Amino acid sequence: MFSVKRTSNPPAGEALSNPIPIFLVVLGLLSILGQVVLLRELHVAFYGVDLAYLIALGIWLFWTAFGALLGGRYRQPSYQGIILILVFFGALIVPETIFIRAGRLLMAAVPGAFLPLSLQFTLALLSLMPAGLLLGCMFPWSASLYAAHGGSLAMAYALESVGGFVGGLIATASVAWGLQNMSLAVSCGLIAIVVACGGLLSETTSLLRRVLMLMLLGAMGILLWQAPLLDRLSTAWNHTGVLESRDSPYGRVTVTSISGQVTVFENDSLSFDTEGTGPEVFSHLAALQHHMPETVLILGGGIEGTIREILKYEPRKVDYVEINPVVISTVLPYLPSNIQQSLQDHRVRLIVGDPRYFVLHSNNRYDLILVGMPEPASGQANRFYTREFFGWCSERLKPNGILAFRIRSAENYWTPQLALRAGSIYRALKSVFREVIVLPGAVDIYTASHAPLPDSPDPLIRRFEAKGIRARLVSPAYIRYLYTNDRFAEARNRLAVMAAPVNTDMRPVCYRFSLFVWLSKFFPRLAWEDISIHYTNTADNPIPWLLAALAGLFLLTRVQPAVRRSAFVAAAAFAGMVLETVLILHYQVKQGTLFQDIGMLLTSFMAGLSVGAVIMNSLARDSRLSKLHLWGAIQTAALILLSSLVYWITESGGGAGLMASAALIAAAGFIVAGVFTTASLEAKLDNGRGASVLYASDLAGGCIGCIMGSLFWIPLAGLDAAVLGMITLSFLLFLLV
Repeated sequence: MFSVKRTSNPPAGEALSNPIPIFLVVLGLLSILGQVVLLRELHVAFYGVDLAYLIALGIWLFWTAFGALLGGRYRQPSYQGIILILVFFGALIVPETIFIRAGRLLMAAVPGAFLPLSLQFTLALLSLMPAGLLLGCMFPWSASLYAAHGGSLAMAYALESVGGFVGGLIATASVAWGLQNMSLAVSCGLIAIVVACGGLLSETTSLLRRVLMLMLLGAMGILLWQAPLLDRLSTAWNHTGVLESRDSPYGRVTVTSISGQVTVFENDSLSFDTEGTGPEVFSHLAALQHHMPETVLILGGGIEGTIREILKYEPRKVDYVEINPVVISTVLPYLPSNIQQSLQDHRVRLIVGDPRYFVLHSNNRYDLILVGMPEPASGQANRFYTREFFGWCSERLKPNGILAFRIRSAENYWTPQLALRAGSIYRALKSVFREVIVLPGAVDIYTASHAPLPDSPDPLIRRFEAKGIRARLVSPAYIRYLYTNDRFAEARNRLAVMAAPVNTDMRPVCYRFSLFVWLSKFFPRLAWEDISIHYTNTADNPIPWLLAALAGLFLLTRVQPAVRRSAFVAAAAFAGMVLETVLILHYQVKQGTLFQDIGMLLTSFMAGLSVGAVIMNSLARDSRLSKLHLWGAIQTAALILLSSLVYWITESGGGAGLMASAALIAAAGFIVAGVFTTASLEAKLDNGRGASVLYASDLAGGCIGCIMGSLFWIPLAGLDAAVLGMITLSFLLFLLV
């Protein structure tokens, strides 16, 4: 359709008379929107497992960096070549989205089962490759043409960051607008096609090309109109009998119905069905341990049937806190009438909000608190199983009140990882409550109280019969079996002596154990590995040796100035990404409104990048080489100060509000952009040459920081230790100045 032509560069300083700055802004916008669209789809395709999501984010950064290196091979890219990239991206983003949704079918997966890890990597690699390569290649091309018209690499970086900031706002607002991810994908492609058409039609070109572009634009418009139908059809590939599917800030909620049984999926993973007995088992085994639960607090899961079962105890008041309003609006109309009626009972108060925030700020006290949140397989869910959260629940309980929750487990055997997960939660409970009872099974039920709890089935059976309760599974015989089989005593004895670490906000070890439980599905040997970190003597500790090796590597890079600059940019991006991850997770565990404010936090980093590039380009553009080195030292010192401030916040256990957290994240972006700008000016890259190497180094450092920080460093060492590592790394950066 187009041919990429070599064009001579106009004289430096010539007035900008082309839309290259617009292309750079659009590049940043498409990078964020495309990334959000595809990573959301992969998150759903892998059943909402955080590990798969973060691996996909790293793959995205890898392909973008690789594309930047490929783009750097063209010393004089053409204007039409950039238009061609936009056309390809606009045409491919929707097929990529559809490919992810069809991935499990194409790879012959068993319905409801995980793909083998190798196929998960393959699906992520293939689906992210086109968009990542195209957008990565577009930056050095656009930056080169921008520099040819008198611009600078730093300003090109700033313009791209401005687009990323806008894209982040749009991606966040799209959820509030009720825009489905498929519609966002079509909109993303439509933006690329519109900009490409505008750029092409401004040139003198053939009538055929104009007609073809307008036809493509019309096709994308029709696709946007029919996006809801496309969304429903592609969802039905993995869900037979789909009734409705909607995206929310927490994932995709899908409702299906087959032979009268309504089933609810969250991120394609089974949440509950109307024929299941899970809600009644959880509700009755917890409520029967209290002699008369008059006031009940249900944190999540009430729509499954928990409220219906609790009302059988004739409580005076039931407060139900649901974190995801989309679950209520999407699922409730399809549920059986008895569940719908239970939510409309005059004793039930529905509260839409974060359960953790509600527990922290409520002044009410309850006889029974039921935590129906998902198991602690993510940073979001883990915060409902920490010592701090249990302490807040303790403050909301009456003197004889009971806290209860459930976690999926193994009925007959606990692998070491399952045992450590159970032990970390048990010890967190015991650090707050005097009495803790665990009823093991396919789903373990934990109850805790400051008052004595029944350790035999007789009190529960008497209360069950006195209330005249009718249930499908729970019965006096069932209750007696749970308390008298050998699993009950064995679990109690094992948990009492287990030396598992305590699950806390600052050290979410339970999240780490859950990740290894998931990995052991693909690598069974991991289920038997001891992943605790302890050293009997200093000589066994590898950290000093790793620091010494890193210092030596930094010194070696000084032999080649270009290598030193790339290492400086990559290391700063690594530190910036780890600090951003720590601040976001800290805000999540302290404020409890992360998913409401995640867009603001992410776009604040892009704002910091944009402002940092502009200011540092203005301050250091005409500086001599010695002053550029001084600027590098100042930026390194600023990174040390910022890391120290973040360490103080995490170590003290204090909470940073939305504006304070956004400001700290923006500061991290400002420093990263400053390092990038200084390195580009030192290398005299204003003519666009070498831009791809620095840009790829920046992306690669962020990629590694994302993976190491989110998957390994923070879960293994904790938030405070991760920031200590960044302080140490920042001091080592003086070797690269």
